[in-house]
Amino acid sequence: MKMRTGRRRGLVWWLTLGLWLWAGSMAAAGPVVDGNQGREGQALEIKSLLARGKYTLVDFWSPYCEPCLKIAPIMKKLAATRADLQVVKLNINRPGTTGIDWKSPLAQQYNLRSIPHLVIFDKKGKQMAAGRPAFDLFVEWAKQAGL
Repeated sequence: MKMRTGRRRGLVWWLTLGLWLWAGSMAAAGPVVDGNQGREGQALEIKSLLARGKYTLVDFWSPYCEPCLKIAPIMKKLAATRADLQVVKLNINRPGTTGIDWKSPLAQQYNLRSIPHLVIFDKKGKQMAAGRPAFDLFVEWAKQAGL
């Protein structure tokens, strides 16, 4: 069955508009940022990574931490559903370190004793929760988003 040129153009126009709107809604959602790529395990100031006008969820993690790896996809999905949230992931492991790098400058700076360790900041950059309370808030947000 042949489609007339006018109809085909109309269909292409509507498909293009739909894709553009869908992509725009995805871009509006909060991103997941690798906050210390190229400087893994090195000390840094978290406040420099906060997203203005958004909640910022900071996730201290290690590639050797199984719970960290399990919650990462949930964080990514949560960030994709909330335009008011940015997730900043901070790898505590220095390059070449096997196992969780508890002696890294980053782990030492923030006195990390367990990971994943979450810290949540409000839209004005004020710390709302850290540790278990932050994890509980993350779980609540994930449930609210149906994740």
